[in-house]
Amino acid sequence: MSKFIDPNILGKLGTLTQAEADAAAFGVVKVDGNGKILLYNKYESELANVPIQTAVGKNFFTEVAICTNNRIFYGRFKEGMLTGDLDIAFNYVFTYKMKPTNVVIHLYHDKTSDTNWIFVKLR
Repeated sequence: MSKFIDPNILGKLGTLTQAEADAAAFGVVKVDGNGKILLYNKYESELANVPIQTAVGKNFFTEVAICTNNRIFYGRFKEGMLTGDLDIAFNYVFTYKMKPTNVVIHLYHDKTSDTNWIFVKLR
């Protein structure tokens, strides 16, 4: 499975601004180690139909994208947090508050900036 994240974005995750995230052609969600949303971009907001200001500060897995609160998605994230190694892409179907939507997910931990990311692209 291809990793769709722009290398320019990967190189500056530690300093990525809201404007830079909003310019991306895929969903960009920065979360802390427990899944609390620290940054939520325009693409993801429109895809999920969740306003940015509503999402930020909430838990991605248990409050915003509740359909991800399972072993396949949240389980992989938690495992990555435990091992300190998170760089996995997989196909997924979003179903919460929306018609079933096929996406590619890329969970990523940026070791340089010690930040965690959920990238989402329609497929």
